[in-house]
Amino acid sequence: MMRIGMLTSGGDCQALNAAMRGVVKSLVHSDEEIEIYGFLNGYKGLIYSDFRMLTASDFSGILTRGGTILGSSRVPFKTIHEPDENGLDKVEAMKQNYHKLQLSCLVVLGGNGSQKTANLLREEGLNIVSLPKTIDNDLWGTDMTFGFQSAVDVATNAIDCIHTTADSHGRVFIVEVMGHKVGWLTLNAGLAGGADVILIPEIPYDIDKVVEAIEDRAAKGCRFTILAVAEGAISKSDAKLSKKDYKEKLTHYTFPSVSYEIAEQIQKKTGREVRVTVPGHMQRGGAPDPYDRVFASRLGAEAGQLILKKQYGFMVSYKNREIVKVPLQDIAGKLKTVDPDASIIREAKMLGVCFGD
Repeated sequence: MMRIGMLTSGGDCQALNAAMRGVVKSLVHSDEEIEIYGFLNGYKGLIYSDFRMLTASDFSGILTRGGTILGSSRVPFKTIHEPDENGLDKVEAMKQNYHKLQLSCLVVLGGNGSQKTANLLREEGLNIVSLPKTIDNDLWGTDMTFGFQSAVDVATNAIDCIHTTADSHGRVFIVEVMGHKVGWLTLNAGLAGGADVILIPEIPYDIDKVVEAIEDRAAKGCRFTILAVAEGAISKSDAKLSKKDYKEKLTHYTFPSVSYEIAEQIQKKTGREVRVTVPGHMQRGGAPDPYDRVFASRLGAEAGQLILKKQYGFMVSYKNREIVKVPLQDIAGKLKTVDPDASIIREAKMLGVCFGD
């Protein structure tokens, strides 16, 4: 008898259900007798022994369903060693609940913070297999994460929809795309949506360069300009600040987000009407697109095979168009950022995209 625990941790995204379905279908089509324990609301379920028994039928019909049937929550890694409000040792509680249920393995679907906790549990002696989930595509050790392509589709659609109203009114429009620390989502959605300016955290911007791009388009007879701006975009002047000074500046920040600050600066410098659109959590929601359904299913199937082979301590990854496994200790705590010198940046500039640098 194999007893498999499963949880989805951190922010939700499309194809979480598809990935879990892939794991379970891969397991039930083996000769092993399997029990599935689904921990509710991420690591909280493992900490507080909040789970339910699942059968293969629970995973039927969820391939196209967004979100997660197990629920999710954030248990920050930086506080994982801090006792909860009742003095409970969270790490010890997770270990005890794992052993109390006599689990053979714990499957973790999550992003950077979740992978760090997964690796911690591996170090504590638990059998772990993880899958790369995040719309940010910022996990080290994998070329792609599931949820990313679906989020690109949503963000691209937002930019597409803005084109007609921007053209009608001859305005400058800013579409703010999710991504605090990395710009993969903004970069890909911006290119797919034909944004004229793309601002990402990895390339600090000069507002005068942005204004120059807007004025240059106007001089060529273009009625509008569209900016795709990552929520973590940062100016060159702010990028020069120490972390302490930058945090101090943010405590006095009066704008809802960086996009509104950029909008005000553009209006003051050009006199043009500027509007900001924030798709927000729409980018995480809805059904997974066909790519993510296939991709997450493949990852889940391979995770199931690792479990059957008792190959633990790995994240199922995607490298060079193949599904592979990478040791958790090699990827935990590492961030995959956009290289400012990457070919995709160079090619975008060839197309006339301004990055504000």
